[in-house]
Amino acid sequence: MPEEVKAHITGVVFQVLTKPGDQVRAGDPIIVLESMKMEIPVEAPRAGTVTEVTAKEGETVQEGDTVALLE
Repeated sequence: MPEEVKAHITGVVFQVLTKPGDQVRAGDPIIVLESMKMEIPVEAPRAGTVTEVTAKEGETVQEGDTVALLE
């Protein structure tokens, strides 16, 4: 069952660093959010494979929104 990777703050998606099929380790950045002129990475909670990235560059996400799925 895929695990949801959630935004921990409200911000604008500055950069998407992964795509479906990418292997990540725990702590690897999946996307970068921009909030209050700071860049904040959203990191993988565990090792796995990115199955979907739901966040798109330039869109605003709210705290708790799912930004990617990890298998």
